[in-house]
Amino acid sequence: MVLQRRFLPSTSALAAFESVARLGSFSAAASELSLTQSAVSRQVAQLEDQLGVRLFERNGRGVFLTPEGRSYSETVGTALKMLRMASLNIMTRRHGNSLNLAILPTFGTRWLMPRIPGFVARHPEIILNFATRIGRFDFGKEGIDAAIHIGQADWPDAISTFLMAETVVPVCAAAFKQAHALESPRDLASLPLFHMSSRPGAWEHWFASAGEAPPPAQGMWFEQFSTVTQACIAGLGVALMPEFLIRTELETGQLVVAVPHRVKSQSSYYVVTPAARARDPSVAAFVDWIVGEAHAYAEQA
Repeated sequence: MVLQRRFLPSTSALAAFESVARLGSFSAAASELSLTQSAVSRQVAQLEDQLGVRLFERNGRGVFLTPEGRSYSETVGTALKMLRMASLNIMTRRHGNSLNLAILPTFGTRWLMPRIPGFVARHPEIILNFATRIGRFDFGKEGIDAAIHIGQADWPDAISTFLMAETVVPVCAAAFKQAHALESPRDLASLPLFHMSSRPGAWEHWFASAGEAPPPAQGMWFEQFSTVTQACIAGLGVALMPEFLIRTELETGQLVVAVPHRVKSQSSYYVVTPAARARDPSVAAFVDWIVGEAHAYAEQA
């Protein structure tokens, strides 16, 4: 029993370690955990003593993970996430049905959330829990029942139901467009072009559709539309963006269309459900509802 306990540190110590590892600061971790800095330091020191290894190196420049600490932090972070999700599942299911949804950040904020009240009104018995995910993940390990996915209908061991296509157009700040006298697709080839990790071939497809040879895939890469939008507004370059996700920025003039050549994206939006959960009443209700919302939106567009 003593040997087993050595390998089962307290969750408070693990939470303190994970927070410091992720934030790179004892003071930031203390603020996040609502503890004093000395309390966080004690938790980490106790964990190091229990494991018999140094997890952090401390010097005048800050706090850095040791090789052992870096390896340990990856496993601990995953384990704590699973524990949090398991706890959330148990807590919500005490009160009825729950549905854990993985959403794309910008799509979730700008398209899905304004429509969610309609689902809640129709299905008040279902409790929705939201998590942000970009790209594929393991539904079982993450405890997710359904996900909004941008890409192709090729998620392994899952059912992908089409929601909508998207049209993309190059956008930038008004001052950037004026400074570079943009008129045709060819004018963009030598400029800083932003790339999305979820759409690695987007610019190549766009240039090809305009009859132009695509330039090398150089420039900044981003994971979220909110970040690339701000980079465009700051005048750093040009990005291919779905018009329906940046309607506000276009209407307010924060962004302008760099060149009026619109292209249907190679990627589409899907609601994805693990095959084992597809017939669950809560999952089926959500899929039916969001497909209906997507169809209604397409008819209005």
